[in-house]
Amino acid sequence: MSLPRTVVFDLDGTLVDTAPDLIAALNFALDREGVPPLPLKSARNLIGAGARKLIERGLEVEGRVMGVEDVNRLMKDFIDYYAAHIADVSRPFEGLEAALDELAAQGCRLAVCTNKLEWLSKRLLDQLGLSGRFSAICGADTFGVSKPDPIILQQTVARAGGHIATTIMVGDAGPDVGVARRAGVPVIGVEFGYTDVPIAELKPDRLIGHMRDLPAAVESLSKVASQT
Repeated sequence: MSLPRTVVFDLDGTLVDTAPDLIAALNFALDREGVPPLPLKSARNLIGAGARKLIERGLEVEGRVMGVEDVNRLMKDFIDYYAAHIADVSRPFEGLEAALDELAAQGCRLAVCTNKLEWLSKRLLDQLGLSGRFSAICGADTFGVSKPDPIILQQTVARAGGHIATTIMVGDAGPDVGVARRAGVPVIGVEFGYTDVPIAELKPDRLIGHMRDLPAAVESLSKVASQT
């Protein structure tokens, strides 16, 4: 085997630069509470653990703490706004589609495993014309668990028709490295995503700075796996 059968991607900050639309939705929700808007440059690293955590982190930046019911209300405002503006500015990272083409041509099965809600993930990928590339698109609500719980990755691979033993994870942050480690699969870290801890410090098995480097990283890990 020169390449794994399944390559599983995180979504926000890995496949697609979603930060502008996510932070616009966050600021919309916060504004309704009288909270000042957060600048995109600093707020982008709040992304990655799902909508609720994004809102809680946004409130924490301003020194605000809210109860469950208030956060639920903000969640509804956030999701309603975000769903309507999900691809206003969000775009695939440079080189993504060429990299996916190359992986598919070499026999890889592709899937998405994200802490975003499944229906929002599918809506985003639909609007960007990317959904058809993936055998499975699974979110935090698909199996009732989020990354880094290994169940979400294991079940995503199963839904895609793959096998965990021939899987590689690709992501930009701690939950992606964590889920890969817990599931016992190698992980490629991307340097252009959203993380408060530099991805290099999380010690992924391979590190790339551009999507053009992804196929070579996948092939390198595949060769290592075939020799063990």
